Amino acid sequence: MTNYAEDRPHPDRPPGEQSSGLVGLMATGCGFGYAPIFPGTFGALWGLPLSWAVVQIQIASLGPRGSLLIQLAVIAALCAVGIPICTLAARRLGGDKDPSAIVWDEIASMPITFLFVPWDAYQGWALAGVIVLGFLLHRICDISKPPPCRQVERFPAGLGIMADDWFAAAYACLLLHGCLWAASFFSG
Repeated sequence: MTNYAEDRPHPDRPPGEQSSGLVGLMATGCGFGYAPIFPGTFGALWGLPLSWAVVQIQIASLGPRGSLLIQLAVIAALCAVGIPICTLAARRLGGDKDPSAIVWDEIASMPITFLFVPWDAYQGWALAGVIVLGFLLHRICDISKPPPCRQVERFPAGLGIMADDWFAAAYACLLLHGCLWAASFFSG
């Protein structure tokens, strides 16, 4: 039986302390979402090891080129799980449309940015450059919200919280691949 009183903000606690338990930990990126400045950027840092783990699952499935379907299925599951997580966390954090402390949307969408990257083609500083560039592009697209990001943000509850980041990550993925293509074109 669900205790709906837990879904409402507690009047004696400030909004930043409303979300607790597993949902709160996941939604706030183990508290990174409470960073006093740039909580989305700090929270998105968790998306980098998550992206690495998604690639490792893909590689473990069938070698370096792996199965793209497995990678897509894992990403879809992370994004789907994010809808109820973000819905519950938003209720617990005071009911704002998209409280800044919720960063699961940034975390779960980061692997989308790195889709189709041929990881075995990069090593050392080149690999670090791809990761940093992907991260920066993800943050730029999430913050600037190119269409339809702002429009899908209006979807109800956790779906709206998650959907704008999916589109931002798709833009970041396209930009990242454009940059990688340009780098390979001009280098050789």
